[in-house]
Amino acid sequence: MKKQYWKTAVTIVMLTLIMAVCLSMAVYRAASCMALSDEAALLSGKLSFVNGNARNVSRETFADEKPTEQSVTRPLSETPTAPVETAEKPQDISYSGDTYPVKALKISNGNMSYDNILIRNTTDVDLDVESLLSADLPFSLEDNHEVQVLVYHTHTCERYLTEDNGEYYEDYYPRSTDGDLGVVAVGEKLVETLKEHGIGAVHDTTLHDYPSYEGSYARSWETICAYKEKYPSIKVTIDLHRDSMTTDEGVKYKPTFEHDGDKAAQIMIMAGCDSDGGFDFWDENLIFAMQLQKKCEDMFPDMTRPLNFGEYTYNMNFNNGSLLIEVGTDVNTVEEAARSGGYLADALAALLRP
Repeated sequence: MKKQYWKTAVTIVMLTLIMAVCLSMAVYRAASCMALSDEAALLSGKLSFVNGNARNVSRETFADEKPTEQSVTRPLSETPTAPVETAEKPQDISYSGDTYPVKALKISNGNMSYDNILIRNTTDVDLDVESLLSADLPFSLEDNHEVQVLVYHTHTCERYLTEDNGEYYEDYYPRSTDGDLGVVAVGEKLVETLKEHGIGAVHDTTLHDYPSYEGSYARSWETICAYKEKYPSIKVTIDLHRDSMTTDEGVKYKPTFEHDGDKAAQIMIMAGCDSDGGFDFWDENLIFAMQLQKKCEDMFPDMTRPLNFGEYTYNMNFNNGSLLIEVGTDVNTVEEAARSGGYLADALAALLRP
């Protein structure tokens, strides 16, 4: 009996050791996978890592991430105001404090792919990418000099770095009312290049997010309504933003690619849908988004991050030619982002005026 007891005890100990080894190997493999997927998880701008655990994170989420659908029209010259003020730092400030690294990477993940394009589909919609790419665009540009493209910025104060030195200061403030430092400069390049292609375009630089960030989408909705009233010929509206990706350790990522030896910021085209109704033509916007994604990749390989298709509106329910496009992140340089604005215009012109 005693001998049997010891045999049983030894067996239990051995099994326990084997289970412990297997568990350790599993933990090691999981940690390794997490380390390898660190960049991949951040690529979409939707995940960050906290003590080795992935968590959801939005790009600079404020109280105004959900747009309203008011269509109250105000004069184009009117500056939006709001009771809550947001402080802006002086443009000539000398940044100081500790420095943190800026890491360039090429974002190429997604849960769908077709030919040379990638898609990140977070909806339950089963996408037939081939059909979307072969469908007719839901609108066409007239062969005239009327304004047919509107470029605007819901978050007009989103800014970039001015130097590419691989770091940023801890008190770097990624918002500015100086348009030359941010997304406004990208919009200028986009519109300028569209005009060079013979496409009538207009650029709105209204500060929709200053002095108050809250209400930005409501105010930009009013702006596009006002422009449509002034220019009934508008077919395309593009809300130009930039993204932000930061780890808890302070590392900031900048999505970057090269074309003809020049660095440029990767862009992310966003297309939304609404399962609750009220956005009946989202599939038409998606055709436009998907074909623009393909054209960008055909002309400028690696220019695009995966097309982001999700259940949101963000004023894309204005018409069937409305898109939101993110150009780089807050630590791309203005030069890199503006260069992408020119490339985007080239791709748009090739798509809309083949």
